[in-house]
Amino acid sequence: MVNRKQLNPEAGPVEAFGARLRTCREERDWTQEYLGEQMGYSSQHISAMETGRKPPTLRSSVNADKVFELADTRQSFERAYREIKNGSLLEGYPEYLSLEAKAAEVRLFEVGLIPGPLQTREYAADLINSAVRRGDIKPEKADERVEYLIERQEALVRTPSPLVIAVLDESCIRRPIGSPTVMYQQLDRLIEFANQANTALHIAPFSMGSRRPFNRSVNLLTQDDRSVVSYVESQTQGYLDRELTSVLPLVRSYHQLQTDALSQAESVALIKQLRKGTP
Repeated sequence: MVNRKQLNPEAGPVEAFGARLRTCREERDWTQEYLGEQMGYSSQHISAMETGRKPPTLRSSVNADKVFELADTRQSFERAYREIKNGSLLEGYPEYLSLEAKAAEVRLFEVGLIPGPLQTREYAADLINSAVRRGDIKPEKADERVEYLIERQEALVRTPSPLVIAVLDESCIRRPIGSPTVMYQQLDRLIEFANQANTALHIAPFSMGSRRPFNRSVNLLTQDDRSVVSYVESQTQGYLDRELTSVLPLVRSYHQLQTDALSQAESVALIKQLRKGTP
């Protein structure tokens, strides 16, 4: 082939994405023109993606998954795109987000911090800016992280609406993040969340003690086919699990947690009481 550019997947994630796109295409003996037609792009666009001159977008990644039948797999192009966009994320998290955006039911448990889908922009920005100051995130990635969180929240606003249940350890609402105004707005956001038709909010009070089954972030997703996926996260590790034998115990523990936690009415009353102490 004339003027065929040699690709170097080790040059970076964008180059690796392009090299795999070319590999998938050539394994099927497809031309760039044919792949472009299937994905809705010109052959020049495909060439630029394969050589790393044009970074992937969410649209192109989703289209590639449809063409190559890789959606919701470990080889998903969308998963690779999200890893590129978000930089260094815990293992399994990009795939989890892809599944969350399609789930019929989302169950969240968090300790110490309000979970992402319930955060206000200001609350999230303060957390991310603190991570920048610690050197955990590069400054140029800060705004991108906030915008990505907003995209994640918007993905849960769809028809039909997913059922979203959040059980928060009491530390989540008592730990001050940002200014008093930021916390006031965040607590107000939780009350708004609880008032939605497709949501449920519970506070797991400190008084639960050892009866609280989880000591770290736990997310459970129920898909349209009623299969359940779990994502458990610590400070340094994330683990996505589809195995029924290990997911079902988490589901049972979550149901027990939800039963033992404060009712939604009691939870909202506690949040309102705390909110009185902020401007």
